[in-house]
Amino acid sequence: MGKHGKSKSLGRGLGAILGEVAEAYENEFQSEESDLEDRVMEIPLSEIVPNPYQPRKNFDESSMKELAESIRRHGLLQPVVVIEQSGEYVLIAGERRVRASRMAGLETIRAIVADVDRSRFRELALIENIQRESLNPVELARSYKELIEEYGITQEELSKIIHKSRTQITNTLRLLQLDGYVLEKLSLAQISQGHAKVLVGLGEREQRVVCDTIVGQKLSVRETEQLVNEMKSERPVRKESRSETKSEGFDLSAYRKLIKEHVPFRINIKKSKVEISFKNEEELKEFIKRMSHQA
Repeated sequence: MGKHGKSKSLGRGLGAILGEVAEAYENEFQSEESDLEDRVMEIPLSEIVPNPYQPRKNFDESSMKELAESIRRHGLLQPVVVIEQSGEYVLIAGERRVRASRMAGLETIRAIVADVDRSRFRELALIENIQRESLNPVELARSYKELIEEYGITQEELSKIIHKSRTQITNTLRLLQLDGYVLEKLSLAQISQGHAKVLVGLGEREQRVVCDTIVGQKLSVRETEQLVNEMKSERPVRKESRSETKSEGFDLSAYRKLIKEHVPFRINIKKSKVEISFKNEEELKEFIKRMSHQA
């Protein structure tokens, strides 16, 4: 599936697209030349689930009772439209008819199973899911990851599709590097995304300790940053002086020949160190004399 198709589908939204599918099927069924009658089937009402991508509607109680009575007496004249999804039938047209049929005590309902491309529906559902404001940061990160892996797109391409900055996508995806314990606290809103970002890069145990401290002491993001910086500064590797760290990374072995030419004594080169051995006091005095002249 092309990238341009993704962008276009996002612009309209899954609810709008499903609405168009439902309208097309219902209009075709009403046509005198329609051959959809052969595709109508009886589906258990218990297997029909509401369309999660359509806004909720209020239904007038009295009109619903009238429709239920009509269905009880005359049957359902126009079938509802559904799509098959994960062993269930998602309703995309005919919510009043489904509700009324249940009120009438029916167990099945006449329905047309719309032919919607499975991969396209899954892609649209993922994008629609990302657009929901109710998603917590962990759910959002997992949706990003699933969309990127499912369709082999880059973060840059995803940013264009969902109209989010590349930085925002990257920062959100980084949350998935956190320990499961921390992710659960983030999902439950016991810590914020700002808190969680500070913990990325810490070890599993450190993450849990800081997370519990955030919750227990109600730390702000700034206070959490200070705590994490203090923990990092106390690590043994950080106690070494800059000169030591720098010298450990400097290898003198490449200068071995040059050093021996200018230091006519017994020497031993170990990475960044030069050990000079003297046979007697005369050699030591000679060495001191050379250093004095160079100074």
